[in-house]
Amino acid sequence: MARTREREGLAGRLGHRTGDAEWEPMGGRRGGRGRSGGAWAWPKRRAGRRVVEVGGAGGQGVVVSGLETPGPGWEKNPKEKSPQVSLRQPRQGPTDEAQRAAAAALARLEQKQPRARGPTSQDSIRNQVRKELQAEATSSTSPGAPGTNLVPEPKEEISPHLAVPGVYFICPLTGVTLRRDQRDAHIKEAILSHFSTDPVAASIMKIHTFNRDRDRVKLGVDTIAKYLDNIHLHPEEEKYQKIKLHNKVFQERINCLEGTHEFFEAIGFKKLTLPVPDQEGSEEFYVLGEAARAQPQSLEQYKQQLLSAEPVRAMLDRQRRVFRPSALASHFELPADFFSLTAEEVKREQRLRTEAVERLSSLRTKAMREKEEQRELRKYTYALLRVRLPDGCLLQGTFYARERLPVLFQFVREVLQNDWLPFELRASGGQKLVEDEALALNECGLVPSALLTFSWDASVLEDMRAAGAEPATSVLRPEVLAAIEQLS
Repeated sequence: MARTREREGLAGRLGHRTGDAEWEPMGGRRGGRGRSGGAWAWPKRRAGRRVVEVGGAGGQGVVVSGLETPGPGWEKNPKEKSPQVSLRQPRQGPTDEAQRAAAAALARLEQKQPRARGPTSQDSIRNQVRKELQAEATSSTSPGAPGTNLVPEPKEEISPHLAVPGVYFICPLTGVTLRRDQRDAHIKEAILSHFSTDPVAASIMKIHTFNRDRDRVKLGVDTIAKYLDNIHLHPEEEKYQKIKLHNKVFQERINCLEGTHEFFEAIGFKKLTLPVPDQEGSEEFYVLGEAARAQPQSLEQYKQQLLSAEPVRAMLDRQRRVFRPSALASHFELPADFFSLTAEEVKREQRLRTEAVERLSSLRTKAMREKEEQRELRKYTYALLRVRLPDGCLLQGTFYARERLPVLFQFVREVLQNDWLPFELRASGGQKLVEDEALALNECGLVPSALLTFSWDASVLEDMRAAGAEPATSVLRPEVLAAIEQLS
């Protein structure tokens, strides 16, 4: 036992492992040399198990379990090469000089690398814009999101230094001046009150105003027009004189719209319950009355009114004001209404941004891209503009940011004594505004406020001076000058 442990210890120190191999002595029972001189050969398998035979006393073989190599005094078969043990030296780290050289090479490589570019393919551009739209929609619908004040609270105190007290609108039906948060409710009330005087016109206004989905409104209106056309073209056929209310087309296109039932009743239809042939029970129908059948031209007139109608919208109050010459002409202190959006305005902004996705995928020149990017600047809804006249007086008005330059020119022309003479408007920096270009105010950089300079057309001035005349110092109408104020 002591000799066996000695052999195992020596095998462990030499690092030999038999692995799948087994040792077999060449001496002992097989004619090998004695205990100290016997040679070793690679083993053989016996009955499916691994053994190592070592030479024992008197040349008898002894089975040793385990994976150790034979002990001292034994050696492998000289024909077989013993595996050599390779001892790897620990790897040394780079020197300081090598590290500095590597750092310098890396820096040169980074300088040569091109800068990362944004997405260039059409799909990646669309995905990027859609992600921005989703993020913007999420932020706009979250409570307390900045810049999305949906219903501005009425201000109890108005600063006397504001350039304008707020944004106001005029109801086209009543002429009442309204705050932005009052206009929709007031218009609906005015339309409903109009039923007592003209139910046909009121129902048409309700259809086009109360329903916001313009595509759905158009589909429903076209379907109603088709019903009326059939009655007009086939006045003697009974089937065209009535409309089945539970018909699939009627339910999907007409019943879902506010004001349609009021319209049918206003033009002469009556709701009746009638039996249905080849069917048990009865159903509701709109049946054209005898008085309406006697006046088919009236149905044609109602149809044209329905097709040509537009939604009733409150008109922006220009709040036109005229100020005396002032050093504060370029100073604008605007109320919060100029920087906040209603729910409808937020939805419109999202729709306009979504439509820009397709334009981003088209091939455009740099100038075209810059122009479209400028057009996408829709941060402001309103613009407050002042026009400095030749006598130094200031003309002020409120506009939508997307209104076109011809609207601004017309606003100025309405207050001129000689409104037929051509004139020019220039923005800060000498930028000339051209009426014929019909650009939006925000595209010209005139939002949320701007000071413009008025001047007569140069050719007109030359003609007047050649005729020995000079332009009048005051260009405004007398009734406009009568309301002049002091700018503070």
